[in-house]
Amino acid sequence: MPKGDHPPRDPAKGFLFALAGTALLSTNFVTAKYALQGFNPPTFALLWTISASFYSFLIVLATGGWRHFILPRPSVLPVALIGVGTGIGMLFGWEALSRLDPSFTAFLSRFRPVLIIILSSLVLRERLSFKELFPIGVMLLGCVWSAVGRWEVVGTGILLASTAIFMASVQQVIAKIAVSRAHPTIMVFYRVFIAALIIGTWNLVTGQADFDVPLSHWLVLALGALLGPTLSFHLMYRSYRYWDLSRSSMVLITQPLFVLPLAYVFLDLFPARRELLGGGVIFLGAVWLTWIHFSAGKRAELPVAVPKQVAPVREVTE
Repeated sequence: MPKGDHPPRDPAKGFLFALAGTALLSTNFVTAKYALQGFNPPTFALLWTISASFYSFLIVLATGGWRHFILPRPSVLPVALIGVGTGIGMLFGWEALSRLDPSFTAFLSRFRPVLIIILSSLVLRERLSFKELFPIGVMLLGCVWSAVGRWEVVGTGILLASTAIFMASVQQVIAKIAVSRAHPTIMVFYRVFIAALIIGTWNLVTGQADFDVPLSHWLVLALGALLGPTLSFHLMYRSYRYWDLSRSSMVLITQPLFVLPLAYVFLDLFPARRELLGGGVIFLGAVWLTWIHFSAGKRAELPVAVPKQVAPVREVTE
């Protein structure tokens, strides 16, 4: 998109892009969980980002996005930071998913909108109200409830997932800033391409790469890389052009509604009772937070009636 060419604000279009992107992003928890039963997390992360880079490059060519391949100078550093954050976040995130139930991991990821709201208030000056702290507290309670008595089983996974969630939140804030100048299709390509370089370096240094995996895991990885890190982010980045980042990210709370049936149908996995109850509390806190945030946004957008100004009556002096 040329410099200064900003599309008009369109909340309906932003919501639809965000919802479609969230639905595709939700498949990550299932396709990645299956593939991680064969690949170790560093190898999976490397192949995941390489595949996504290939798909994104094809989309760039097919849509004529190659005309925007050279990034505007102000966008170079933000896009590079997005790629680095993606690479680090994936190394932590896939390690977490290999240890945790995919549905429970989806519940934990509801903290991403919380972090995005906080970061948006600090960086983008989007307002954070005091009453939003209460549902955030409910979500933390659900996380603690899920881990009590089972920390040795889920504790490391929760810490790894929390780190990945933080990295994902930071990169989305940066993406909101960069998307006004850089084309979304190009941003998605550079995001996964730079991440692949970061993860490839890590595999080279640690020597953990192992490609001797059954064909079925390769095929599921290839499908998941198309749906999740490629198509979903093409849609999510477009939603940022029409809607506030904090509101667009709130749509992510619906992920467990997609992940639970997918995990049960394709993986025959269902979270343990404590994880399900804790995840439900996290989800309720996220819904509460969303209601507060959208209500505040709607009130702020209501038109204000401005009384007509009556011209002052001149006093007639005799």
